[in-house]
Amino acid sequence: MQYNISNLLTIFRILIIPIILIMILINDPLSGWIAFFLFCIAGITDFVDGYLARIRKEQTNFGTFLDPIADKLLVASVILILTAKGTIAGFTTIPALIILMREILVSGLREFLSGIKISVPVSHIAKFKTTCQIIALAFLILYENEINFIPLLFIGKLALWMAAILTLYTGYDYLRLGMKHIK
Repeated sequence: MQYNISNLLTIFRILIIPIILIMILINDPLSGWIAFFLFCIAGITDFVDGYLARIRKEQTNFGTFLDPIADKLLVASVILILTAKGTIAGFTTIPALIILMREILVSGLREFLSGIKISVPVSHIAKFKTTCQIIALAFLILYENEINFIPLLFIGKLALWMAAILTLYTGYDYLRLGMKHIK
């Protein structure tokens, strides 16, 4: 197994997920800021690790396999914990479900396509979708932990709906591209 800075950043992202979740569960402003800070670092490492791997020509099978898993673990676990705590509730569960269902669909599709040696690259709009998800969840993490100096809940929910719309679009796009190879 090859370890380079990109792979180490991906592993780091996975390792801090439980800390983020615990900080959200503690439910006080200090732990909220810690969860927010760690979540933002995790979101930034998602962009940095891929960028470094490409410019340094250090893309590995390990990184190609683990990076999307780390992304899905981060987003899904925070969505689930915020739903369990009631921050994501009512109609806001709709964009959360759209995001989770798309991630499962695309993961299955990618697994199938990799079995027949077809790669589906990540589009720019999918990267923007991930950015919207990170922004939405970061704002909702702050709101959940009683940090209310701006309309965090409104901004977080609005960004979550934007991410869901982009999620539907990118999910359809991946499905359309993948269906060409399913016979």
